[in-house]
Amino acid sequence: MSSVFDVAVSGLRAQSRRLEVSADNIANVLSLGVHPDPALAKPEAFTPQRAVFVANAYGGVEAKAVPVTPPAYLSQQPNHPDADADGLVPLPNVSLEREMVDQILALRMFEANVKVIQTQDRMLGALLDIVS
Repeated sequence: MSSVFDVAVSGLRAQSRRLEVSADNIANVLSLGVHPDPALAKPEAFTPQRAVFVANAYGGVEAKAVPVTPPAYLSQQPNHPDADADGLVPLPNVSLEREMVDQILALRMFEANVKVIQTQDRMLGALLDIVS
């Protein structure tokens, strides 16, 4: 059985991973995305990811990064150096609005887990005062 502390720490780690995945998506929002036609796909193309939370065996949570589906959308940019014959460029399927919401949620959940740890610390301190 895990302690409240262990569960809260797993939540802190999961939210840190969520923030890391979101920051990576934002940093690559203007990168070349994966072309839907495998023959035109380039190896340096960026595949955006999303953090998915999975309960672990100890009562905590883990964040796993999974690819966004579809990984890209086609944008009409005939003057772009990576445009195909139709003038289409694959861009990563990243929504800046969603990424900002994810980052705010990660921050709030991080704060909530810190409060759990602080509350447990105060409770254990009060228990030690009663015992001694």
